[in-house]
Amino acid sequence: MSNVKHSMPNLARHEGVWDGHYRYYDASGNKTDEHRSRLICRFTDDAQHPYHQTNHYSWADGKKEVRDFVTRYQFGRIIFDNDLIYGWCSEIPEDDLHRTLMLYWLRRGTEGMELYEMIQLSDCGQYRNRVWHWFQRGRLIQRTLIDEQRVTDQWRHIKGESFAGDPV
Repeated sequence: MSNVKHSMPNLARHEGVWDGHYRYYDASGNKTDEHRSRLICRFTDDAQHPYHQTNHYSWADGKKEVRDFVTRYQFGRIIFDNDLIYGWCSEIPEDDLHRTLMLYWLRRGTEGMELYEMIQLSDCGQYRNRVWHWFQRGRLIQRTLIDEQRVTDQWRHIKGESFAGDPV
């Protein structure tokens, strides 16, 4: 078992392939966008980059996007550090039910853009719900709601672009 899986057992419960639905709302609660997703969350044998996540997004108009997040483990947290974001993922020790992860991102390329994410995993481990709060220079500008269902925990069977069509 990797050190990260041992140190972050709640995060380890998220390993696998997740299909979901993202919905974006402005600060007044008006829906501004939505899309489907397939996320591959995996732990690797690479000690320098123990957690790796690949996000595949698909919009109704045919637009597609893939984002890849290779991380490192420091200070008891997963650290994201790439061209798009710098931030961290942490378990919440006060959550006696072990359902909650908290993330913080600084969005690169957009001055003063920060995001806080809370992830709740169901007790059965097959469903998760996420909420993002987007801040621009300290002011809430957007929220994202995400509902996901685990497709499989066998992410190793998914290779390359074999699932890059409509992800859901």
